[in-house]
Amino acid sequence: MIKFIIRRLIQTIPVLIGVSIVVFGLMFLIPGDPAQIIAGESASQQQIEQMRERLGLNDPIPVQYWNFISNAVQGDLGSSIRSGRDVTSEIMLRFWTTVELALYSTILSVFLGLIAGVISATRHNTYIDSGIMLVALLGLSMPNFWLGLMLIKYFAVDFGMFSASGWGEFRQMVLPVITLGTSGAAVIARMTRSSMLEVIGQDYIRTARAKGVKEQIVIYRHALKNALIPVVTVVGLSFGSLLGGTVITEQVFAINGMGRLMIDAILARDFPIVQGTVLVVSLLFVLVNLLVDIAYRMLNKRIDLD
Repeated sequence: MIKFIIRRLIQTIPVLIGVSIVVFGLMFLIPGDPAQIIAGESASQQQIEQMRERLGLNDPIPVQYWNFISNAVQGDLGSSIRSGRDVTSEIMLRFWTTVELALYSTILSVFLGLIAGVISATRHNTYIDSGIMLVALLGLSMPNFWLGLMLIKYFAVDFGMFSASGWGEFRQMVLPVITLGTSGAAVIARMTRSSMLEVIGQDYIRTARAKGVKEQIVIYRHALKNALIPVVTVVGLSFGSLLGGTVITEQVFAINGMGRLMIDAILARDFPIVQGTVLVVSLLFVLVNLLVDIAYRMLNKRIDLD
């Protein structure tokens, strides 16, 4: 297992390099001169040149990239154009809020998705199965921002059960987690159902039933364990996508996370903040993929991941 983890860590190096190149290139993808945009439309030519020198835009591009990546490895992502504060500090103030939102939403997605998927598979071709899949389809179809606004209207404004903004208290966390976790639960439910139906039809399940093993043991100990292998991938990818999906949810519920920080930075043309947040989210996504591979091996040691 240790050798496998080391190999996976080595394999992530090219991915991280590619991510760093894309993040570094954000500065050059914007139309116009970044120095002039940051300095402002009314800035003089001297002020623009000073900004170019401050940003290191007068250096050759390979030198600029090397300075960017070497500083990033040391945790230095530059300074915010808007506030002048260290980008790393700005991100860390919001980091755990976004991670908590994505983590709680993933837990809700897994809990609801697994239960719905197992029930749907064990009640195959019944009204229960059709109803669950219909609800899952609706969950996939609803945009997060629309669902969030509907939840705010009915459960925060009309009934006053939960808070419509903020993060930290239970009343503030319920609606954002439901908003972000709904689509993930729908995906996991459909994948669990499909995987369970495939496993239930295999010979060892029929053998266990023929031996008189209780149905609950057959389903949850034998079938579900093997059916979870493809579901793990969906869960990992869902968590990664939720990290990116918090951008809209944090705006709707006024949550001070990395997503809202990124939106505010884009509107203010604070490119160091944008680069830093994109880089951090990308690194988290790579880490999640590594954890998914490890979970594969733990679920079934016969799987060859070398």
